[in-house]
Amino acid sequence: MSYVGKEQIQKAKEVDLISYLKAYEPDELVHISGENYCTKTHDSLKISNGKWNWFSRGIGGKTALDYLIKVKGYKFVEAVKLLTNEKSADIPKSEPSVYVPPKNFSLPKKNDSNALLKKYLSSRGIHQVIVDYCLEKGLIYESENYHNVVFVGFDETHKPRYASVRSTITTYKGDVKGSNKRYGFCIMENPQSKNIHVFESAIDLLSYTTLKLLSGDNWRSENYLSLAGVFQSSNKIPPALEQYLSINKQVENIVLHLDNDKAGRDATRAIIDKLMDDYTIIDKPPQSGKDINEQLKIMLKIQQKQEYDR
Repeated sequence: MSYVGKEQIQKAKEVDLISYLKAYEPDELVHISGENYCTKTHDSLKISNGKWNWFSRGIGGKTALDYLIKVKGYKFVEAVKLLTNEKSADIPKSEPSVYVPPKNFSLPKKNDSNALLKKYLSSRGIHQVIVDYCLEKGLIYESENYHNVVFVGFDETHKPRYASVRSTITTYKGDVKGSNKRYGFCIMENPQSKNIHVFESAIDLLSYTTLKLLSGDNWRSENYLSLAGVFQSSNKIPPALEQYLSINKQVENIVLHLDNDKAGRDATRAIIDKLMDDYTIIDKPPQSGKDINEQLKIMLKIQQKQEYDR
């Protein structure tokens, strides 16, 4: 009968996942940035600050023992023996792989003027203070060729990795080729904030910050993330939210502002189901209209009517 003692178990529990992967499966360890890693087989399995989380499956742990049992499917005794060198592991060692961003992603060329951008965002109700802030930070700009509004998403090193565009002339919208949806459009003025407000689109994000500004709230005290859309049939955590949570360990509260339609409500339920054990999740959909931008425009119309009636 196979058996392991208390000392063996304790020794096995002392092995963290990064140490295990470096020793036994170096090709599986993929460096993202700083002390943040994922695995080659499961890119949604993130390792950071001594913990690991497999976000797409909603499981996690602190040790290599947890990983071997929950992810690799080892029996408890087999995993302990492997980690205490009682089971052979003839795996060739090599340096961990380094994450390489997509090579075919490049931002559209900037236009000399942002006049059409400002006119378009104003027509959507976005306050000029918010627009000027985003222009100053390089989060938005007007493209040269088609005069689209370009919304830029940056990685942890402030390198552009994602961009979506909205036409200032037609109804066209889409993502720039090669965009990585793990890096959505984001405003992060307070790195220490325990809250993250989540939206389907960049326009909804800017609409919400406008609502906060107009109500007199300090909109810079919170952080905001766009998911670059949601998919009705998906039961996974949206990539942009998964990435944000893997880097920002201080987050405790997730405030969802997804649309008042089937896709938005289904995505909200899926996120709550996957993350409710680890975070406090607040469902705060638009108070009126389909999305936050419609809520903003309805409010602005009411204000205009009230001013006209005075």
